[in-house]
Amino acid sequence: MTFAAQRLITAMIIVLAAMLTGCSAYKPAPRAFNEAALQPYRLDSGDRLRVNVFDQTGLTNTYTIDQAGYVAFPLVGQVAARGKTVAQLESGIAQKLRQGFLKNPDVTIEIDRYRPVFVMGEVGRPGQYSYVPGMTAQNAIAIAGGFTSRANQRDVDVTRKINANVLTGRIIISAPVIAGDTIYVRERFF
Repeated sequence: MTFAAQRLITAMIIVLAAMLTGCSAYKPAPRAFNEAALQPYRLDSGDRLRVNVFDQTGLTNTYTIDQAGYVAFPLVGQVAARGKTVAQLESGIAQKLRQGFLKNPDVTIEIDRYRPVFVMGEVGRPGQYSYVPGMTAQNAIAIAGGFTSRANQRDVDVTRKINANVLTGRIIISAPVIAGDTIYVRERFF
């Protein structure tokens, strides 16, 4: 065997080992990752809220949760919103308004616009897209122009923020995604 042939075989073995190591090093999504999609929606930066304070037109408006996770609300100032459900934020705003501003405030909140999902990798148009409740990875990929001819169409990698922790897990394309998820479509090998 020539020296060039030995180098070629060695290079092929190294590439094959790297591919196998990459496959075996990946762990499936942790249990909390999948359970997060089944829990009540948690607010975070980028969500736009329609806040209605009954009989108070000056307070009723649309508010966006800022990068720090707060809503700047008239009279009461910054109200923590990150990680709370809509019902918890309604209660929090009402409680602050009761502290010297309104006797018995009736606060209701609707999500006007959810924070986006991000679709990357082997899709027609990678980018940022509007989230819709009930969205699956497959729906998000379809909105992003569908799979390319080189895409792995069985499962995708999703990066998700859960309780201030950023986790990445592999899910099937029919699995639900939540607002703020980053979906990565990998390239298939064969």
